[in-house]
Amino acid sequence: MKIPFSTLNYLHKNIKDEAIKKFEEIYDSGWYIQGNEVKLFEKNFANYIGCKYCIGVGNGLDAIKIALLSLNIGPGDEIIVPSNTFIATVLAISQIGAVPILVDPDIDTYNISYKNIKNSITNRTKAVVVVHLYGQSADMDEILEITKNNNLFLIEDCAQAHGAVYKGKKVGSFGDISCFSFYPGKNLGALGDAGAVLTNDKEYANKARALSNYGSNIKYHHIYKGINSRLDEIQAGFLNVKLKYIDDIISKRNEIANRYLHGINNKKIILPKVKSDRNHVWHIFAIRTINRDKFQKYLKENNIETVIHYPISIAKQDAYVNDNINDLPLADLISSEELSLPLYYGMSDKEISYIIDIINKY
Repeated sequence: MKIPFSTLNYLHKNIKDEAIKKFEEIYDSGWYIQGNEVKLFEKNFANYIGCKYCIGVGNGLDAIKIALLSLNIGPGDEIIVPSNTFIATVLAISQIGAVPILVDPDIDTYNISYKNIKNSITNRTKAVVVVHLYGQSADMDEILEITKNNNLFLIEDCAQAHGAVYKGKKVGSFGDISCFSFYPGKNLGALGDAGAVLTNDKEYANKARALSNYGSNIKYHHIYKGINSRLDEIQAGFLNVKLKYIDDIISKRNEIANRYLHGINNKKIILPKVKSDRNHVWHIFAIRTINRDKFQKYLKENNIETVIHYPISIAKQDAYVNDNINDLPLADLISSEELSLPLYYGMSDKEISYIIDIINKY
């Protein structure tokens, strides 16, 4: 038995006929940019998350960049951001000339620590970017209190947390503005790069839409130095099909995760923890173990594919190594111990049981 880390084959097979029909409709329409499918997806996804406005963009990195610019954040502004996220979150900050202030996470959930946020605020701090890492919400009550009391913007990076809920409310609806990626491997994934910016503020929404469209709100009238980052009709059409099944996708991922949580029993393995006041949508099932590389090799020898999220912390990346970033021991610890187990829609009971058995024998 050989088990991949992830595959979309089972999910996409189930919706293939519906997706092809949608593609044919778009193909025959002759309208491929900023048409009805994008408008429909923006409406549907805004309703799903619980926001007034959704702006489809080209990818998740652009979504964060556009969100920051929509809040008038720019050169010299300090932005507090998790130390152990995917680099795109930090790249967006750097690309607009702002200064990323990396802070270590809560080691139990791997999400940004609100205590570390509080201790990192200076008179140059403009905003906090929270990342709902691996699929579980950050501690939003405490973070909202900090941002409110310090007059800071709150930006949510929800690239790994489509459908995640905190105290009855979906992530992406808490901050001033939020960002999503629809990279194919996400729980709600397109067939290529795609993203979205969401907000309840009309002014931010209008600016985000203009920024993503060459800085234009009326054709050939450019009010900002914008970029070209627009969700296209084909990706929007596929996302409209897939969005109908997102809750079922999350449910299936939870079933697999619960099997792991209750079945894996090995003192060498640190399992993920889920707080009782929120759900986890399990974009990633991240375990930790010392001698991680040895354990990964053992799983590979037993035909189980795994992935590391992420093997090099941001502060140690070549792109940031000269930025004089303070020591971030928890980010380094996680990068040395984290390993993500296979988890995908369509996994069989036999595959799950096999993985659990192999891990318990380690």
